[in-house]
This record gives sequence, structure tokens and C-alpha cells, in this order.
Amino acid sequence: MKDLADWRKRIDEIDQQLVKLLNERSLCAVEVGKIKKVLRLAAWQPEREAEILRNVVKSNPGPLDDAAIRRLFERIIDEARALERHIMASEIGKE
Repeated sequence: MKDLADWRKRIDEIDQQLVKLLNERSLCAVEVGKIKKVLRLAAWQPEREAEILRNVVKSNPGPLDDAAIRRLFERIIDEARALERHIMASEIGKE
């Protein structure tokens, strides 16, 4: 049986993986923002957001319930959208 220190160490390791993956996802959002600018698309696309939320809820094995997964990804999406908007605004005139 693992002790408290072992579980905390594992949580710290997972947190590092999450940071890496969230930054990798954010790099994708930067590229999406650049493409949206060229195509003159809005940063917020509600149909895409709904699709992402459906996909993550569908793939959720628990123990987090679907509402918790939805809330977490809504926040992740909000941050990605803010990053896209920033990139779209800062890239004006840079092609």
C-alpha cells in the first residue's frame, strides 16, 4: 500500500504531464488562431466548442463525473480562445 508521500509524488508527476499537454494544446490553438485570421473567422465558434465538450464527455471513464469534465474543459477552451484572440490581434499585418 502506498503512503501519502507516494500518492503526492504521483500527483506531482501527473501535474507536470498536464502542464506539458496543456501547453501543447495551446500551441495548437495559436496555429488555429493564425488560420482563423487568414480565413477571417471568429475566434469563438460555438459549434466547435459543443463538439469538443461532447467528445470529452463521451470519452470520460470517471471517477470525475461528466459535469466536472465539462467544467474543466470549458475553462481550458476559454483560455485557448483568449490565446487565439491575442494571436489574431497581434498577427495583424504579419503574413
